[in-house]
Amino acid sequence: MTATGAVILCLGYVLGLLLTKIAWGGYSILVLGVWLSLVIKRVWRSAPKPWVWLLAGLLGLVASFYFQFRLPQPATTEISRLIPPTKAPKQEWVVTGEVDSVPQLTRSQKAQFWLTVRQVDSVSGEVQYVDEKSPTGNLYVTVPLLQATGLYPGQLVKVMGSLYLPQPATNPGGFDFQAYLRQEGCFAGLRGQQTDVVEARSRWGWWQVRQAVVRSQMRWLGSPAGALVSSMVLGSRGVDLPFDLKDQFTRAGLAHALAASGFQSSLILGVVLALTRRFSAKVQFFAGTASLFVFVGLTGIQPAVLRAALMGFGSLIALVLERKVKPLGALLFTGVLLLLFNPLWIWNLGFQLSFLATMGLMVTVPPLTKQLDWMPSAIAPLFAVPIAAYLWTLPLQLAAFGVLSPYSVPVNLITTPFISMLSIGGMVSALATLIWSPAGSALAWLLKYPAQALMLVVDSFSHLPGNAYAVGTISAATAIALYILLSLTWLQPWWRKQWWVALLLAIGLVVVPAWQANAAMFRVTLLAAGQPIMVIQEAGRTTLINTGDASTAGFAVLPFLQKAGINEINWAIATDQPSRRPNGWGKIAERLPIKSLYVGNKHVLQGASLPVKPTPLAIGQPAQVGSSQFKLLSTEPLIAELHLHLQRWTWLGNFLPEQQEALLKTGSLSATQVLWWSGKRLESEVIEALQPQVAIATSQIHPQTEAQLRQRGVQVYAIERDGALQWTPSDGFKTTLESKENSSPAL
Repeated sequence: MTATGAVILCLGYVLGLLLTKIAWGGYSILVLGVWLSLVIKRVWRSAPKPWVWLLAGLLGLVASFYFQFRLPQPATTEISRLIPPTKAPKQEWVVTGEVDSVPQLTRSQKAQFWLTVRQVDSVSGEVQYVDEKSPTGNLYVTVPLLQATGLYPGQLVKVMGSLYLPQPATNPGGFDFQAYLRQEGCFAGLRGQQTDVVEARSRWGWWQVRQAVVRSQMRWLGSPAGALVSSMVLGSRGVDLPFDLKDQFTRAGLAHALAASGFQSSLILGVVLALTRRFSAKVQFFAGTASLFVFVGLTGIQPAVLRAALMGFGSLIALVLERKVKPLGALLFTGVLLLLFNPLWIWNLGFQLSFLATMGLMVTVPPLTKQLDWMPSAIAPLFAVPIAAYLWTLPLQLAAFGVLSPYSVPVNLITTPFISMLSIGGMVSALATLIWSPAGSALAWLLKYPAQALMLVVDSFSHLPGNAYAVGTISAATAIALYILLSLTWLQPWWRKQWWVALLLAIGLVVVPAWQANAAMFRVTLLAAGQPIMVIQEAGRTTLINTGDASTAGFAVLPFLQKAGINEINWAIATDQPSRRPNGWGKIAERLPIKSLYVGNKHVLQGASLPVKPTPLAIGQPAQVGSSQFKLLSTEPLIAELHLHLQRWTWLGNFLPEQQEALLKTGSLSATQVLWWSGKRLESEVIEALQPQVAIATSQIHPQTEAQLRQRGVQVYAIERDGALQWTPSDGFKTTLESKENSSPAL
């Protein structure tokens, strides 16, 4: 078989995996293979034989079946089967199992680790069974920090807490926690309250080496410099790097620097080969292989790391055999090999970004360097490398995050020397730690000033205006079109010379559809956050009503605004009731400018320092927000009226029964089209007075109230059950999650 035929077979397998997102995708690649086998010779005379195309189509079909076969499924004894699928009173369990990972800090300041289930008991001590057998499976466990102190892999522990089923993305473009756990072979989580060690087993593992390296580098460097150096060597997954620092690197376009990847492995391999160049090729091979093995062991099995290590190993084999490596062929072969090992990695974002960045370096750096021939020959590649990597990863980043980092290329140019120094120095320090820990600490201390310089540069760029510009997520079709344009500039000489045409087309593909959609948009979104939060988008202007607490603002509100392409809040309305937790408005203001802010009472923004002066809302006086109106009718209890695109919405806060009776006596409630309330019980007289056509509950609906609403023919939505709710004048209401209760549109 020719090399071209082998490439086609590999591409058939990869394409079959990519089409698993489409119904009948495997069969479509088979049909494509059959069609190409019949017609390809007419347009490409030197094309491989028809049987190659047929086999490629068949491989694509097999790949789709293989993907489904490897997709984790809950066993008959899976612990998740103990959890009722519907809402039920909270139940405490005692789960006995083996710790599978070192506890790591989460953004909610809890410790997270993986647990292999051995036994499940009720709090009363009764052993639980699934299908008359002991429950099995893996659990995603979170516990208070103190409860995780001293835990390490191999220990047998008892964890008391509540089991839960992971939820899919409940907000548009949100994080799909259910899919993430499923890829890890996990179908349930445990919110632990207390842990007890049953048996302190001891077994050797790379985690011990990682912890020794982190402790050694933190000893004299301190935090966060020590954690930064350790993350350069081990990757951010193995180090509890402060989240503020992580976010700064992300906003500056340097998230890749904190993830162990091909950059570090190529640096390490390059240094090892340089140090052993006086020795024979066999010595270089064994030294290079050992360095790659240690690197993979320290960082852990991650797709990007394995890709870099396998390609490095391939170059070592070529060194011994005195043969040249074809970079693109090696990249394709490595990718197929990894996808044979784990086909689920095809949808791993780190895997995708790693391959695209590497491909960009291979195919775009040489022509780009020629275009920069007006620069000194030693400097041109320094500019070409970050530009090429940025171009080939940008479409995927826009599809996944919807954010553009305009300073990514210059900040990469400035920080590359620091990142190289910290990566090499950190690895040398780690190796010294294995010999004598104080020596590792001393070598790490030498990296203090480079680490501080890197953090200073990142901090400066992360605070520049527009450092993370939200353009909104692009469709898969747009991303594919952008990659077609990139491929044309790589493969076709005319497009390579007229690269500016491809650039203009790419900008048009991203900007024009977004501009057209925003210009004609009127969309109301009620976010699934357990608290009343509304976003109104109208012709490029945005109104935000409430943010919840700081955690809700960071995990629900900001990600939605980012993926919707929102870069400023034109009007903000705060009616949140004061709570013990920090208010979310400060977190919103850190990332997005707020033009106008209205407050329902003076206590709403307590403790929040905002750059905009709040305007109090007077009872009964409407506030104009674009073409919509917001009128506060009462603060205690909260009642507000919204006029949204010729519709009247009534928003009710938490009502006590006596407050409902008082309102009925005063006649303050009048008919409305849409009722938005907490979900708590409403008196039948209140429902009669409001006469809503649609009722929307922020959380779980009181059963009696839901029954009364449905008896009246009211369309009922529960955001906690249905996910975020979106309404447009043309399409009506749409839920994020499928719900059998709501199969017909309303309004």
